[in-house]
Amino acid sequence: MKLLTLGRRPYAATVEAMRAFTEARGPQTPDEIWLVEHDPVYTQGLAGKPEHLLAAGDIPVVATNRGGQVTYHGPGQVVAYPLIDLRRLNIFVKEYVYRLEHAVLKVLEGQQITGHRVAGAPGIYVRLADPRSHAALTGPHRGPAAGADMFRGLGKIAALGIKVSRHCTYHGVALNVAMDLAPFDGINPCGYSGLQTVDLAKLGVSTDWSRVAQQLGERLAAQFTP
Repeated sequence: MKLLTLGRRPYAATVEAMRAFTEARGPQTPDEIWLVEHDPVYTQGLAGKPEHLLAAGDIPVVATNRGGQVTYHGPGQVVAYPLIDLRRLNIFVKEYVYRLEHAVLKVLEGQQITGHRVAGAPGIYVRLADPRSHAALTGPHRGPAAGADMFRGLGKIAALGIKVSRHCTYHGVALNVAMDLAPFDGINPCGYSGLQTVDLAKLGVSTDWSRVAQQLGERLAAQFTP
């Protein structure tokens, strides 16, 4: 397993590099995890609906081949791209996603923040009123009465979007550390109208990109090392 902290990289060029790595790799190619930070960009997944892009302004919009809807990447966000051969680990996509989320949960735990999974909505969420609470979620609040407020009381702190080609993964997970959250107002994050997005700074955690990148990289490496 190679853990590479690449720092600030353009989004489109990074995706092309991941695709090229995945196409060229063979059965003996070591897995890698890339840790990057991107300039402001909206990315639209394969299933992305244009109505979820509300107001892009001056931020570029890039169509990409990952799953999911529209999301935002920008400075102050750790983006981890695990390039993993699932056959080598003898796991399937569902288990892979579970391990991605588990790594994020453990990073948050180290900051005394309790992250939560929400059934049917990949990613990691926190209780906005009490992000340190260990109480299990009872939501999201679905149904006609909830309307657009189906994630009432929750904020999304990490988003997932993956691609699997010949049993090998790329794209990955983005964890919000300390960033300008305003661009998330220009989209329905991950296709959910009204969903709030938060970062560690907004939750009162004082840390920096490099420290969280190292923590996330180590947690992911532990999940994907045979």
